[in-house]
Amino acid sequence: MTFVMSSGLTVILVHPSIPQNTGNIIRMCANTGTDLGLIEPCAFGWDDARLRRAHLDYEEYADVKRVPSWQACVDHYPGSRFFAVETGGPNTVYETAFQPGDILVLGSEVAGLPEEVLGSISVENYISLPMVPGNRSMNLGNAAAVAVFEAWRQLGFPGGSSNGQKMPFAFTNGMQMPGVDPNGKPVKPD
Repeated sequence: MTFVMSSGLTVILVHPSIPQNTGNIIRMCANTGTDLGLIEPCAFGWDDARLRRAHLDYEEYADVKRVPSWQACVDHYPGSRFFAVETGGPNTVYETAFQPGDILVLGSEVAGLPEEVLGSISVENYISLPMVPGNRSMNLGNAAAVAVFEAWRQLGFPGGSSNGQKMPFAFTNGMQMPGVDPNGKPVKPD
């Protein structure tokens, strides 16, 4: 593994089912400096061609741990705050004040989070993504990315950069944003 600065966050996938989603999340974790834990069993092998194609060569830049059980995962992160990213959670990722060391837990694409996991996380730490009424859920990779980027934004993008510059805010593509200086501070109009 090549060392990358850490975002201070961890994503845990519990029994992931679709290798392409897991590969996409590996790539997202590599690009955000987010650690990734995979709770076994996964519905695919580590050598699955669909997994490799989705993460390309980013696995070497991501800290991926394969963990045999939920309890082994909890034991590995003593004192950490776990957040269940669940459809219909009482709080959204935007209402949650994230801290370094927080762990975002997402369930299988097929079954969601098992009762064992949900029962061990405080209901106040069930978080969701806003969606239009009547829809079931988002793609696992997309949900993980939205949650990670919001948490990382709140933490000030530790370890992140855009074109080698410190990132005061996201998604500028190197362009000067109207009404702000290059450090992201508001500029008074003339």
